[in-house]
Amino acid sequence: MQTFDAERPTLAPNLPALLERAAARFGERPALWFMGRRWRYRDLAEMVDRLAAGLQRIGVGPGVKVGLCLPNTPYSVMFFFAVLKAGGVVVNFNPLYVAREIAAQMADSEAAIMVVPDLARVLTPVLEAGAKRVILCPMRAILPPLKALALYALRRREIAPSRDPRIIPFAALMAEGKPAPVPIRADDLAVLQYTGGTTGVPKGAMLSHGNLLACMRQSLACAPDLTPGQERMFAVLPLFHVIGVTGLMNLSLAIGAEIILLPRFVIDDVMRTIRKTRPTIFPAVPTVLTAVLAAVTDRGADDLASIRLWTGGGAAFPVELCERLAAVTGKRFFEAYGLSETCGASVSNTTFAPIKPGSVGRAVSDTVIEIRDPEHPERLLGVGEKGEICIRGPQVMMGYWKRPEETTAAFIDGAFRTGDVGYLDEDGYLFIVDRLKDLIIAGGYNIYPRIIEEALYRHPAVLEVLVIGVPDSYRGEVPAAHVVLRPGMTVSEAALRAFLAGEISKLEMPRDIVFCESLPKTAIGKLSKKDLREKLGADSSR
Repeated sequence: MQTFDAERPTLAPNLPALLERAAARFGERPALWFMGRRWRYRDLAEMVDRLAAGLQRIGVGPGVKVGLCLPNTPYSVMFFFAVLKAGGVVVNFNPLYVAREIAAQMADSEAAIMVVPDLARVLTPVLEAGAKRVILCPMRAILPPLKALALYALRRREIAPSRDPRIIPFAALMAEGKPAPVPIRADDLAVLQYTGGTTGVPKGAMLSHGNLLACMRQSLACAPDLTPGQERMFAVLPLFHVIGVTGLMNLSLAIGAEIILLPRFVIDDVMRTIRKTRPTIFPAVPTVLTAVLAAVTDRGADDLASIRLWTGGGAAFPVELCERLAAVTGKRFFEAYGLSETCGASVSNTTFAPIKPGSVGRAVSDTVIEIRDPEHPERLLGVGEKGEICIRGPQVMMGYWKRPEETTAAFIDGAFRTGDVGYLDEDGYLFIVDRLKDLIIAGGYNIYPRIIEEALYRHPAVLEVLVIGVPDSYRGEVPAAHVVLRPGMTVSEAALRAFLAGEISKLEMPRDIVFCESLPKTAIGKLSKKDLREKLGADSSR
């Protein structure tokens, strides 16, 4: 069996070269699948060349920021590499943002051009946000004929008008031709990836070509048994998120995998697409994995038989959830840990080493994980001691865009301060305890919500849970648990408290246990404590 050559992708000096090498090596292999249509690697590279030339004609060049406000479609991949090949910088936007959020990010990033689908629900807020030039991508052009007809006939009101003078039709960029060569160095800015939306004001993490290529190389080294030209990557996690950029798109190009694109997470669509396309790699966040496993409970795991590699990050994976995956599919889950500021995973479990329950694995190649005293960050902590996780490696961002003071504060002796609390065991495995910002100090005692959440997940009736701190007149603040139960299951508050009594200390016992129909989630599917606090009117500045 042909296996991945860990050195080959490192030869690419920049991200456009990664696509060029993929097209040369896997030209006739399928690169993209979307709603039943396929594009080969050769097709993808040719379209990127034409788009890059078109972008240059309208002024995109070195340093020009282009905003991609797209759901998962072939346009997401095409424009990502076309912007970079033209010499520009990609700014990823969440297409679910409202006009106010889009306007703030456009102003901060200095995005000169926005790229959107011709769907009114995406274009309208972009225009309302004050975009000066907008490239409009027709959904009809990438859908099979019957699906295109259905979209335009039955959902006409969702199709955006194209008469605004600020709009540039996609077709206007697609004249034949090659882009003018642009020298691109490894340390050139490639992507502004906005982060911090769940804990504060979003900041643009400056990711270079070298940062992103390093992360891709590190991720692939964690699974060296992947087969070039044979894998199929299931991409329901959004490509505008850093996990989508590195863990799905760039990784796929490095090994010639087919990227199976879904524009949004709807469980029936997910299961139908799995049965049709038979993916081999499935990156997930906990809410996605929970829904997929629930969907196969009654019909067995046959639908999931093609998936050889289950991996993911972005939020804590309860041990119980990983055990359930193993029971249903016979496969292990390979959890990883990273941030937008580190291009994705900097710590990961691997296919060739033991997995320790509750651990996110060990540092990836060329990376050092340090545990530092949160109160005195200049002091390094030892094995088993809990402190702030700090990261050194070639994947760590260049800094925050236009925020020199926040950039300085984000590093200690050259190591990036993650804001997460964890510890290393004697074998170098990292265990994450919680976010520093989520720490609850109750009567002077440190309470980590994740410990309570993990305990609640061990109860068979619990589907999802968030624990936050709420004001208390005596202890200052105390934990409150918000719980979603599994469909068809019931449990009383008293029964949950009795269960928790054997799992956590009395000081950690939630003052309130609130049963909810659902919990707020971010665009990538992570449970959002920030949104829960805002919903409850709690202090969202924590």
